[in-house]
Amino acid sequence: MAFRFFRKPEKTDSALNLTRKSWGSNIFSFLTHAGSVSEEYWEQLEDALISADIGVPTSVKLVERVRQRAKKENLREIQSFVDAFKEELASLLMPEMREDLIIQYDDTSSKPFVILIVGVNGVGKTTSIAKIATHYIDHGKKVIIGAGDTYRAAAIEQIQIWGKRLGVDVVAHQAGSDPGAVAYDAYAAARSRKADVLIFDTAGRLHNKDNLMQELQKISRIFNRNDELAPHQTLLVIDATTGQNGLQQARIFKESVGINGVFLTKLDGTAKGGIVVAIAQELEIPVMFVGTGESMEDFSLFETEDFVNALFKGQIDN
Repeated sequence: MAFRFFRKPEKTDSALNLTRKSWGSNIFSFLTHAGSVSEEYWEQLEDALISADIGVPTSVKLVERVRQRAKKENLREIQSFVDAFKEELASLLMPEMREDLIIQYDDTSSKPFVILIVGVNGVGKTTSIAKIATHYIDHGKKVIIGAGDTYRAAAIEQIQIWGKRLGVDVVAHQAGSDPGAVAYDAYAAARSRKADVLIFDTAGRLHNKDNLMQELQKISRIFNRNDELAPHQTLLVIDATTGQNGLQQARIFKESVGINGVFLTKLDGTAKGGIVVAIAQELEIPVMFVGTGESMEDFSLFETEDFVNALFKGQIDN
C-alpha cells in the first residue's frame, strides 16, 4: 500500500500562508479582472507568475494554456476563468507521474526499503531525514539510518544525535572514511536487524561536483548489488527559500544521479511557493514532500489538490 499517512493537507495549507498573501496582491488580482482581457493583461499575468518563482518557461506555458481555453470556451465569468487557471496549474504539477514514483511500501516488499537522501549543505537534509524517520516509526516501522556524509564530522554527529533522540540505530564510520563502505555496512545491518526502512544520508557538496556525483553513483551501485530495485527512492532536498538557485541545484543532481523525487524544505518561509511548479515542469521531477515548519510533525506528502486549494483558500471562491 502507498504510505498515504504522510499526507497532511493542513500542514500544506499553513506552509503556503506567505505565498498565498503574495499571490493575493498579484496573481489573484489579475484573475478577478478577467472579464475584459487584452494583450497587456496576458503579459502582466505572465510577469506576476514569473515573480512568484514559477519560472519563465512554465509561466509562459501556463498563461498560453489558460489563454487558449478562455478563447475556445469563450470564458467570461470570473469563476470559470479561475477554475480554468486552477485546472491548468494542477495539470502542470504532473500528478500522474508523481503517483508512479510515490514512496511505496508493503509487508511483501523486499526489506529494507532504501531511501537515498541527496542535496547541498544547508538545505535541511538532516532534519528532513529525522522527519521521515519519525513518521515511519510512528506507524510501526523499524528504521535504520546510514551516516554517509563522512566528509564532515559534524554531519555524522548530528545524525547520531537524532538517532539517540528517535531510538534509531545509526550506522556510521569515522570522518573521512569511504561512504561506499558505510552504505555496504548500513544495508547489511538493516537486513540483519530486519529493518523496514533504511534512510541513507550523503555528503552535501557542489564544489568538485564531479567527484561528488561519482561518489553518489557508487553508493547507488552498492545498494543495487544487494537489491536490483535499490535505492527505491532517491530524494533531492531543496531549500524553497533559495528559489531559482534551488532549481539550478536540482539540474546538476539530475544530470548525474537518478533522482525521482524532491523534498522541498522551508516552504513556510518563502512567498515564492511557485518553485514547486517550476521543479515539476522544467525538471520533470515531482515534489514528493514539503517541509512546513521546524517540528518533527511539520512536513507533508505533496498532493496537487492540497497545494492548489491552499493557494486559493480565502482568496477567490472555489
